[in-house]
Amino acid sequence: MRTVLFGGTFDPVHNAHVEVAREVLGRFADVGRVVFVPAAKPPHKSEGTFASFDDRVRMVELACEGEARFEVSRVEEGFARSYSILTIEKMLELGRGPLSFLIGADAFAEIESWNRWRDVVRLVEFIVVTRPGAEWKLPAGAAVRELSGVWLEVSSSEIRRELAAGEMDVPVPAEVIRWIRARGLYRCG
Repeated sequence: MRTVLFGGTFDPVHNAHVEVAREVLGRFADVGRVVFVPAAKPPHKSEGTFASFDDRVRMVELACEGEARFEVSRVEEGFARSYSILTIEKMLELGRGPLSFLIGADAFAEIESWNRWRDVVRLVEFIVVTRPGAEWKLPAGAAVRELSGVWLEVSSSEIRRELAAGEMDVPVPAEVIRWIRARGLYRCG
């Protein structure tokens, strides 16, 4: 059975993340688990993250509760930078293969800008979440399966803005909202 790596900042994790992971399990019979991998130090976020690594991991754990085939990994903890290739290599060292890598079409369109992207393409199969109008090309040697019809227009940055404005009716699992409130996360001033 395949292990699907679902990386991201999850700042915060939201309902669309959970729904996409459920769809992967429902549509691909050879997938045994979806492993959520919160980025410790994402290289593409120059401003860093808004919540700590520990808070983001805990929010993902809360969002995954009750989902027997979901797992949360702290594999990137301690990485100088959260490069996908390092995560993939670590997971393979741990015997977690074969691996698929769950990625949105927009991010996949930029795959050739990633650190050691050729190694990434060589080591994993991609599950690309597509949406109408998304354009991307298939890099040489890449194995890709599409996951269409589940694109949900939800943005962590918009959720953070709403939370900062005091709005708590956002598309985030209830347990995560309780954690956000208890920890005072994403509040302005």
